[in-house]
Amino acid sequence: MECPTGVSSKADCLVGETVPSCSKCVNKDACGYCPDETPAFHGASITNMSTARRTPKLISKEWIATQMWRQSQKVLVRTEVVYGVQHPTKVSHGVIIQKIITTYAITGQYSTAKGSRVTLSYQGGSGIFSAPATSLTVDVEYQTDDRLRVKIYDTNNARFEVPFQIPSPSAKASNPKYSITFGDTPNFYFKVTRNSNGEVLFDSSLSGFTFEDQFIQIGTKLPVGSYLYGFGETEHHSLYHDMNWKKYGMWSRDNPPDNDVNIYGVHPYYTVVSGVNTHGVLILNSNAQDVEMSPLPYVNFRTIGGILDFYFFLGPTPEDVVSQYTEAVGRPYFPPYWSLGFQLSRWGYGSQSVLKSTVDRMRSYQIPYDVQYGDIDYMDNQRDFTYDQVNFAGLPAYVNTLHESYGMKYIIILDPCIDITVSNYPAYEEGMTENIWVQNAGAPASAKVWPPGTCYFPDYFLASTQSWWTKQCSDFHNVIDYDGLWIDMNEPANFVDGTLDGCPYNTYNNPPYKPRVLGSVLAEKTTCPDSTQDNGSQLHYDVHSLYGLSQAIQTVPAMRTAIGGKRGIVISRSTFPGIGQYAGHWLGDNWSKWSNLAYSIIGSLEFNMFGIPYIGADICGFNLDATEEMCQRWMQLGAFYTFSRNHNGLNWKEQDPAVWGPELARVSRETLEIRYSLLPYLYTLFYHSHLSGSTVMRPLFHEFYDDEGSMTIDRQFLWGPAFMISPVLDEGAVAVNAYFPNAKWYDYYTGMSVSARGSYDLLSAPLTTFPCTSEVDTSYPLKSLLSRHSIEGAMKYQEIHSTVPPISFVRQNPMGLIVALDDYRHAEGDLFWDEGDTVDTIENSEFFYATFIADQNSLTSSVVEDNYTGVNSLVWGTIQVYGVSSSVSGVTVNGNPATYSYDIARQVLEVTNIDTFGITINTPLNVLW
Repeated sequence: MECPTGVSSKADCLVGETVPSCSKCVNKDACGYCPDETPAFHGASITNMSTARRTPKLISKEWIATQMWRQSQKVLVRTEVVYGVQHPTKVSHGVIIQKIITTYAITGQYSTAKGSRVTLSYQGGSGIFSAPATSLTVDVEYQTDDRLRVKIYDTNNARFEVPFQIPSPSAKASNPKYSITFGDTPNFYFKVTRNSNGEVLFDSSLSGFTFEDQFIQIGTKLPVGSYLYGFGETEHHSLYHDMNWKKYGMWSRDNPPDNDVNIYGVHPYYTVVSGVNTHGVLILNSNAQDVEMSPLPYVNFRTIGGILDFYFFLGPTPEDVVSQYTEAVGRPYFPPYWSLGFQLSRWGYGSQSVLKSTVDRMRSYQIPYDVQYGDIDYMDNQRDFTYDQVNFAGLPAYVNTLHESYGMKYIIILDPCIDITVSNYPAYEEGMTENIWVQNAGAPASAKVWPPGTCYFPDYFLASTQSWWTKQCSDFHNVIDYDGLWIDMNEPANFVDGTLDGCPYNTYNNPPYKPRVLGSVLAEKTTCPDSTQDNGSQLHYDVHSLYGLSQAIQTVPAMRTAIGGKRGIVISRSTFPGIGQYAGHWLGDNWSKWSNLAYSIIGSLEFNMFGIPYIGADICGFNLDATEEMCQRWMQLGAFYTFSRNHNGLNWKEQDPAVWGPELARVSRETLEIRYSLLPYLYTLFYHSHLSGSTVMRPLFHEFYDDEGSMTIDRQFLWGPAFMISPVLDEGAVAVNAYFPNAKWYDYYTGMSVSARGSYDLLSAPLTTFPCTSEVDTSYPLKSLLSRHSIEGAMKYQEIHSTVPPISFVRQNPMGLIVALDDYRHAEGDLFWDEGDTVDTIENSEFFYATFIADQNSLTSSVVEDNYTGVNSLVWGTIQVYGVSSSVSGVTVNGNPATYSYDIARQVLEVTNIDTFGITINTPLNVLW
């Protein structure tokens, strides 16, 4: 039998499932059934009602769990009622499910200081895998007016809970924007409602709610016509989710990005846009889990451990939701200014001479370039805290040259697994003394990763690991003067399944239900789930997906101690909610394929929504050989990632922007010069992100949530509220069909207004050009930039004068401003400025901050904070105003007649040579025309 069109994998096939409901199964038998894939657990009976096969067949309980939910969905679509949970059987799509529904009844409900408590009692019905919990407690906390917590846990038996605390106030919110109700017919459910319009945000009344030791299931209807975003980490091929029975697994995994498979991090968090309102939901659970979407629309969640710990964020705007979410899990890390520059890396330099020639090549083409990386080939046999003293013999001195002669920074990679097979290796020997390893069966869990011998994983839940890790980082900084740390392989990744001896067969290594995650067992490419951490108090089964977070938490203070108390930067491959306050992320070992340009935008936008705004993909791709055209277009796109780094893998050809020759080097230089000129604006966006949790690289619908046309746009994005990037993502394309939400937009290059509003416009984009537009009602300080509508007014920029301008030099150049007036001839904006690499400048008020307001004939600034002396020598240079509709006969700047030009056709006013007046940026600005 032929498979459905476009189907190529049976990975999602459920044993016994028929063609109508099995969308991805191949190699079906003559009757259209997927072959039995030897499920780990058999024992439930199914009778096939089709005419082709009438023999009862044993099937997996995993399949039953899915069908229990799917069939209730299908019945609901037909009858709009939930089938009775006491019914002995139910027929759907040729199968009979027998007695598999658990029921809970409400036995008590009362108020608490923080909200309310509901008690539940198990009423009967067979469990799917084991006996259900007999008594459950539901604690409801009205944490803030915008945040609701619903925690469902076993009353009688302590269970694992994610060990980081979201602030819980002592008293309930006084004016909550939500209500919650409960019911138990036919099974326990709860509903969360938005008070302002009565919309139901969460409704679990349709799900087969189940709470067993290793299988928990709950689901919710979504508002009809809504858009669903989130859940990660996986390579999604659209930003909004396809609700046609899509299923995603979540369990940290070392795997190159691929469609719909679990990869490096876990983010059980989603947002829903319904009409003009948005809400978000976090399910704080770190066990292996999966979610499935149905067309109802409906989302079903399953996990194999822990508890159900829901946090609801009421918005109502998309940016409000992200702000409320990061208020709970932690505000994003404030990156140092230098980390916003362009960065270069390669696994495969192989020697210091190749590294030096690459740096020299980049400099010869005058490509802006601030950070160089060392991947594992700088190490001695891939061992942390060593360097190859043969092939990289002069590396310490060369890193000093990068610092002192070129003003650059150097970041090194560290993998967690520590080699145990070499003598005189302090990282191992001191780790043994402190006993800081993940344990299995009473001994350190053995593994095999990059070092040539056996290695052990540090346990970052231990306080003793912090002192060990800090010492190793500090001691090595005395050898190589690095500026930041790149922590990789921290899922944790392993080249054997489990330990070198495998994993024993037990309920943790072989749970009765395996969520839809890669591999035949959970231990595939990682350590055994029955390994222990935190002195035996935690099972890796529970904390596996927290490994990267726990490492990042300890790496930030270790790095800062090592580099002398500077801010520094940490980049982590594995992530979990809350890691954004410690580290940035890159999208992993992507592919040098045209499709990956588009996917990188989707991934970057998702991580901004996850509270991790310092994000980017490997420019030009990590795996495979890039082509010149692809790399040129990717350099144009990657110049606008918040984390802008070109990186590729071992044995693939070099792809830095200088290696292709003068034309690609020129285009890369010119595109990066736009980035560098806009860094004051970008840095100010990160200030707001750190302060209030806003996104930096932003989906269009986050600003235009009342514009349904924006909901599905994922090939364009915004920097903040105002600067829109519409990249070329297809081979051979010389134009972009860009969507313009209903606002006034200006072309970045000319300052002319764009006629399209709430519609698409075909933008010319030859290979040398990258379409950028700005929305109005903004002004942007630059070190030279552009803008959009809504309060982000003045766009800052900084002028580029240096031949090869690392950030440390560019920061001294005059500041510029682009003002983009809206339909009402108005714009607002702001500028944040500090030393750039000092810790906690915001918290300690060691910064400068000013706001800008403009109208048709004037621009003024107000100094709000003036506590950074570095602005005393920083002057204004050029001001551009877009949308000046009346002729200009003169301009004054703080009373001084100024040099200007006015183009009536473009309606652009440019005021130049302001630096000759010596007006520093902390002097209130008053420009009249």
